[in-house]
Amino acid sequence: MAGGVLGQLIRFGIAGGISTVIYSAVYLPLAYFVLPKNLAVAAVPPAFLVAVTCGFFLHSFWSFKGHGTRDQSGRQHLKFLVVQGFGLLLNAAFTWVITGPLHGPQWLPLVPIVLITPFATFALNRQWVFG
Repeated sequence: MAGGVLGQLIRFGIAGGISTVIYSAVYLPLAYFVLPKNLAVAAVPPAFLVAVTCGFFLHSFWSFKGHGTRDQSGRQHLKFLVVQGFGLLLNAAFTWVITGPLHGPQWLPLVPIVLITPFATFALNRQWVFG
């Protein structure tokens, strides 16, 4: 059982790494070149949307392949969107606090976005969405 979780966590990490690169590729140009620094949080939704779309397919067909059941009714997709909405809120909160009140650089929110959000969404995806 532990080996299954470890394999899922490794696959989740690789897929998450790909999603993070995609997120960063959308977020950073918007945050640095399109939006004022104090509105970097506005770059989070489009970056998240692109990354989560890729992430859904990677996680559904690879990270959690063979784990649990797949629901064709649409409930599983809704659960996935709820979990991702939670991730979006976490990312927006990190970005707003770091680039707003703390006046940090636009790249700095990527640190907690990479270190905290994936573990929270992994646990929720494994137990609730794909479990």
